[in-house]
Amino acid sequence: MVQINFWDEIKEEINEEELALAQKVIEYVLLQEGCPFDCEVNLTMTDNDGIQAVNKEFRDMDKPTDVLSFPNCEFEIPGEFSQFRNEELYFDCFNPENDLLVLGDIMISRDKMHAQAEEYGHGVTREFAFLIAHSVLHLIGYDHMEEADAKCMEQKQTEYLNNLGITR
Repeated sequence: MVQINFWDEIKEEINEEELALAQKVIEYVLLQEGCPFDCEVNLTMTDNDGIQAVNKEFRDMDKPTDVLSFPNCEFEIPGEFSQFRNEELYFDCFNPENDLLVLGDIMISRDKMHAQAEEYGHGVTREFAFLIAHSVLHLIGYDHMEEADAKCMEQKQTEYLNNLGITR
């Protein structure tokens, strides 16, 4: 089970279709990665100005981007959840109000999402699902700074979305 705390800074309302798709993708990625915990994820939809401000504040990059991921916990090994059975990590990584593993925050620029869907020649639904899958992998410790790590993430993203029937 995944609890998504969803907020749309632009429309100031919850898009039920996006929420359902995000839920589906997040739960599938976590299932495939062997996550044994119920989790919590914060998801914010914004525009280019909103994401640029956050990108500048937290990454010192004064430009819009498609998605930002802010992991709540550090993973010693990407996708390895066994470390969170350690009671010392409970207060750092679990929400004491609901006992959910708080994976972190995802912020997506609606402007970039629409532009990239057009640029890559696939639908907005596919682009949204891709950005969610990509971000969840970041939240559980994956990165793409090295070529081998990038290939690993790309393979996982493609496999997971294809298995869900969300193709280009």
